Amino acid sequence: MLKPVKILTKMYDVPEGWTLRAYERAGGYQAARKALGMPQATVVDETKKANIRGRGGAGFPAGVKWGFMKPDPARPAYLTVNADEGEPGTFKDRTLMEKDPHRCVEGCIIASYAIGAHVCYIYVRDELHLSKERRLKPPFPAQRGLFGCPTTVNNLETIAAVPSVIEMGGEAFSKLSSLHHLNDGGCRLFGVSGHVKKPGIYEACVGLTLRELIYDLGGGMSNGELLGVIPGGSSCPVLVPSEIVSAPDEKSVLHPWHGKSVLDVPRGVDTFRNLGTMLGTCCAIVFSDKTCPVAVMQNLMSFYRHESCGQCTPCREGVGWIDRIVTKLLEGTASIQEVDQIHDIGNGIMGNTICAFGEGAAMPALGLVRKFRRHFEEHAAGTPCRAEGRLQA
Repeated sequence: MLKPVKILTKMYDVPEGWTLRAYERAGGYQAARKALGMPQATVVDETKKANIRGRGGAGFPAGVKWGFMKPDPARPAYLTVNADEGEPGTFKDRTLMEKDPHRCVEGCIIASYAIGAHVCYIYVRDELHLSKERRLKPPFPAQRGLFGCPTTVNNLETIAAVPSVIEMGGEAFSKLSSLHHLNDGGCRLFGVSGHVKKPGIYEACVGLTLRELIYDLGGGMSNGELLGVIPGGSSCPVLVPSEIVSAPDEKSVLHPWHGKSVLDVPRGVDTFRNLGTMLGTCCAIVFSDKTCPVAVMQNLMSFYRHESCGQCTPCREGVGWIDRIVTKLLEGTASIQEVDQIHDIGNGIMGNTICAFGEGAAMPALGLVRKFRRHFEEHAAGTPCRAEGRLQA
């Protein structure tokens, strides 16, 4: 259900909204003052009631994560905020840092107080120069994280939502969502890019559908008809508009949408997991029927091959191998056997790397070759699809 709001983005259109003067004039830092007058446990409880599922892609409840922190006078605690946005198609957090940095700072103050942290680090990509101006993964960071001390790791948008949770109350914030009953609450930022008329970042309550994002907020297709959509950053398996939800069991999360298009399923952590993909960062990549899916995969695999740190052999060798195969497909020199190899290589990466990067590369590759097998076979047979290996015809 499309329910646009202006909560996280209320400062986006305010003149010089990124300044301290403008933020305080709009009531900024009042939530931090309120939170600092509350018991720490109460702040954590309000965040649990808000049902903020991690906005970085994993979807883990922020309040539950905060509850893992156990104060220890002998050791300091840390809050680390991930604002990296390292995958194609995801660009929501940079808008928060550029247009409302003080909301991010206020969220850090509240979160640090709630978990007992005295130091907060925000990790920002080096390329985000404007964001910077305006301001080894551990096994279980709440016990042993940064510098061997208790650490909470949150996505930037998760932290940016915290002032509104304190202002509104956790339950009221959660009930903004049409998926409140699935413990997926509040509002969030939705991105859309690719072949739509109005690409950008939009704020709405949780429960927005892909159809609403693409056609209502994104203005519809800019060229051709919808061929596929990667729902939440490039690591999420692709969905195609012809897919119909099959959930006859009344106990299934997806049963209310049984028989409907996947485009009409509310965008939630659990709903999209049950569709066989992920909600991810909620930043969708849309491509039209004038696009070659093989070229889409080659574009993504080239990125992942370049970004791989090289530590894990399955990731280092596997992603490069897939990249070489799809490049050969576009050149017309690959065989049908090599198309089959993509499945084997991708499955060999899944579950066999230290971090999630390898799986983030393998999942879109497996999804694209599964959903668009015909296009891959045409390239292997020397008769490329009508887009002729182009990202946009």
